[in-house]
Formats: sequence, structure tokens, C-alpha cells
Amino acid sequence: MIVIDDILVSDDIVEAQFVCNLSKCKGGCCEDGDAGAPLTNEELDEVNKSYEIVKPLMSKDGIKEVEKNGLYRYDREFGWVTPTIENKICTYGVRDQQGIIKCVFEEAYNKGQIKWKKPISCHLYPIKKSKSRYTNHEMLNYEPREDMCSPACSLGAALKVPVYKFLKEPITRFVLEAKHKQQAFLTPAPGAVINLDMNTSDSWWKSYE
Repeated sequence: MIVIDDILVSDDIVEAQFVCNLSKCKGGCCEDGDAGAPLTNEELDEVNKSYEIVKPLMSKDGIKEVEKNGLYRYDREFGWVTPTIENKICTYGVRDQQGIIKCVFEEAYNKGQIKWKKPISCHLYPIKKSKSRYTNHEMLNYEPREDMCSPACSLGAALKVPVYKFLKEPITRFVLEAKHKQQAFLTPAPGAVINLDMNTSDSWWKSYE
């Protein structure tokens, strides 16, 4: 177990291997689940600011759903989430010519149109964030879908890429955003402590590279 102040990080994030294989899964995590993508309170503002910019990239069904029921909705189990089309694909997801689901926020980000890439819950997947039922700890767990993510697990094993390396960008983003909460992080190297700043935010990787 890796301890990040009041956050518990699963050992699988260091030990398991994973590389997304979009040619196989087709971005299935954007439509496979019990609700849309979880959103933080801060991300609600990002969705509000970005909608008119990403709207031209959305599907007709996605626009119809958003304009009928709102930019996001509240789920009793998951809190604020993105809407979905008929309880399946995220309203902000579109299929390309290969049938792969792409996020319109990420598409706009890559074009330099917005500064927010996408919800951190999407960026981190298959790492999931949750609250402990018994303590105040927040938990980060590696939870790939058994069938959908099987090709990614196989590819990760073939390439020998651990989860934390494949997801270095979103984990680093998570670390930097936590800086605003003034958290101190324990690194995977036992007992090593770093402060959250731009100069040290990625130093915890070095024990494993």
C-alpha cells in the first residue's frame, strides 16, 4: 500500500501492467458503466465554460440530450456525472471512422481550444477514486473491466509497462491538483517524502524507472 497523506494507493498501480488497446476496446470505458463520468465540483465549472466550444464536435444525439437534461446530472451513488445517451455512451463522446469513441473535451484540448483536458476520473481510468466507508481516507484502486480491458492487460504485459507508467500524465495531474490542498506525498520508495511543486512533482517515479 502506498500512502499519500490521507490517500491510500493500491499496490497494483505499481505492480500490474496495462496499456490501452483502442483498436480492441474501441474506447468502451466511455459507454460501459453504471453512470456517466464522475465530475468534481471544480470540473462542473470547466464543463460550463467549455460547452459552447466543444458543441460543434459533439454528436447530434449528445447535443439533444444535453440541451434537454443539462450539461451534467446528479447521481445518488456517484455524485455529479456527465449525462449519457440512453444510459450508454457519454454525451461528450463521439465515434470516429474506426468506431473508436473519442472525448470532445480532449479533442478540443488537443486543438488548443480549451485548457482543460477531460474529467480526472476519465483521465485516470482504469484507476478509480473512492472514499473509504470506515475512515476519512480517499482510495485509488486499479480496477480494469475484466472483459473490456483484457486486451490492454495483455498488451501491457507484452510491453512490460506498469500501470503507473502508462498513466503517468493523469497521476501527475492528480498530484499537482492536490497541491492546492497542501498535501505532502509519501512516495513508493518507503519513507521518501516530496513536496507538491512543479520541480518535484514527478520525482516519485524515479525509484521505478
